[in-house]
Amino acid sequence: MTSIDLDKGGHEPPSAEQFAEVQSSPEFQELRNRLRRFVFPMTALFLVWYISYVLLGAYAHDFMASTVFGNINTGLLLGLAQFVSTFVITGLYVRFANRELDPRAAAIRNRLEGDKA
Repeated sequence: MTSIDLDKGGHEPPSAEQFAEVQSSPEFQELRNRLRRFVFPMTALFLVWYISYVLLGAYAHDFMASTVFGNINTGLLLGLAQFVSTFVITGLYVRFANRELDPRAAAIRNRLEGDKA
């Protein structure tokens, strides 16, 4: 039994030392690295996409005003695509978290808290 494991019948909350030990464990490091490998590139991609949209709106008026069909122009379609991309990113993150992060986090929590988790 390691110092991270708690007595299954005990009701003591994990100590600060136990949290620090878990934080330095390879399992927690892997969890954090997986999260970062998803979040940082996705955030960068979205920021580039958003800033591009803003810059196009500010400096490429003719392009953004180009009629696609009827009263619909490029700027409107790109603006709507901002909302779509936000929902897509959210869906991708939820699927990623359910498959990759949540099982690992639950295993770490169960190891730390035992039956109380």
